[in-house]
Amino acid sequence: MSRHLLSISDLGADGIEEVMALTDSFVEVSSRAIPRVPALRGKTVVSLFFEDSTRTRLSFETAARRLSADVMTFSASSSSVNKGESLRDTVETIEAMGIDAVVVRHAGSGVPWQVARWLHGPSVINAGDGWHEHPTQALLDCFTIRQERQRRGAARPAEGRPALDGLHIAIVGDIRHSRVARSDVLAFTSLGAHVTLVAPPTLLPPSLVGWPVEVSHDLDSVLPKLDVVYLLRLQKERMLEALLPSLREYTATYGLTRERARLLGDGALIMHPGPVNRGVEVAAEVVDQPSSVITQQVANGVAVRMAVLYLLLGAGVELVAA
Repeated sequence: MSRHLLSISDLGADGIEEVMALTDSFVEVSSRAIPRVPALRGKTVVSLFFEDSTRTRLSFETAARRLSADVMTFSASSSSVNKGESLRDTVETIEAMGIDAVVVRHAGSGVPWQVARWLHGPSVINAGDGWHEHPTQALLDCFTIRQERQRRGAARPAEGRPALDGLHIAIVGDIRHSRVARSDVLAFTSLGAHVTLVAPPTLLPPSLVGWPVEVSHDLDSVLPKLDVVYLLRLQKERMLEALLPSLREYTATYGLTRERARLLGDGALIMHPGPVNRGVEVAAEVVDQPSSVITQQVANGVAVRMAVLYLLLGAGVELVAA
């Protein structure tokens, strides 16, 4: 892995496989009575979040602490940004305190790349930038699919084939505003999956040139063919115009209702990056059924982010109990 993780394309198929292989070790670490190893002792990781977050921020901070790193948490609402300090001044001030990695989430697409250009020493990890990318979410999604299929006894890809080879995955919902969708498409297809985007035309990007996907507007016809259905949250806070007649109509056409869930084949997984709008993109009872791995995605997020931090900051350090 290079110095930064800004896009899932920084890794490629081999890099994603490397992260997943290491994540297996950190899943074991997380199951210990004392889930901690000294791999990043003496390192400092900063959470630089300019957008609200619960899962991603806490997941990264938990991952860093389980690796014995020191954690600094930046809160935009109580920082000098409110006094007019520029983003560059903020990150350069933080770097001057002596840090090793910055985990950046920002509403502006491309901000993590700019932060990486300003900083001379620390690694930069993109924790979500605008409508652009969310690479660690894609990593934990790939790991969860691989893990769950192995646990359920599904056939593994032939030797030498990528981890998701031959799987059919549908990403359903607000593709237009979703950084998760962009990273997942790159990750899933690089690992051999066939991806179909399912959404109304108003919730698709203005252009899909270069996206290695198919597109459908008919969820019912796609569901029986799937190995994974991945529901996206409606990003109402990012919708600057009226893109849907109503939430009720969206759910009637694109929501994974209890009746639609019955169209899925045996062994098909139901996924969602969270937070879930129960009753909108997915019915409450579907969230809790055995084929749903939404909670497991959250649990795996810590181990995946441990793997990312270790590869960026601590590769070569032996993994032993703290």
